[in-house]
Amino acid sequence: MQKALLATGIGAIVVGIGAFYAFRIAAPQTAMSLSLTSEFQNGASIPARFTCDADNVNPKISIGGVPEGTASLALIMDDPDVPKVLRPDGMFDHWVLFNIPPTTTEIVEGGSAGIAGHNGRGEPAYTGPCPPREYEPREHRYFFRLYALDIELELTEGASKEDVLKAMEGHVLEEAELMGRYQRP
Repeated sequence: MQKALLATGIGAIVVGIGAFYAFRIAAPQTAMSLSLTSEFQNGASIPARFTCDADNVNPKISIGGVPEGTASLALIMDDPDVPKVLRPDGMFDHWVLFNIPPTTTEIVEGGSAGIAGHNGRGEPAYTGPCPPREYEPREHRYFFRLYALDIELELTEGASKEDVLKAMEGHVLEEAELMGRYQRP
């Protein structure tokens, strides 16, 4: 009787292990996480051509791992290192894009996608890093944040960053971040 129970137990273990491996092989691979990259590495210096000291065009942005169920993407670039004497909140918005199609894998250098919101200059466009030389810190950080949303935002061109953030509350599926630095020569 003990041998029969032992054989049954071992058989159950073998079947369980076989089922585990069969399921792992047959199960779909988990989706890659949302990613946001450019020609500069996260935390590295942003090349001067993307700043007010040169061409002032946006860098190429590569997007990957958009989650299933994404209806649109939003991209916000801002600088949290602005001297408070210039802007009381210490923030300058450099680029606001929303309702970017979820199939977008790249925003080309000097290009755009979706609908442009207003930057800190009140323009629906990219404006590059341009930290004021006469204030500290001399080097600023620039955060590019990409959001995968389960809706398209009911906003029009020229919406502010605050409008975009408020409209996407409760609709963010995933987000990715890229930070670059810039100090004027």
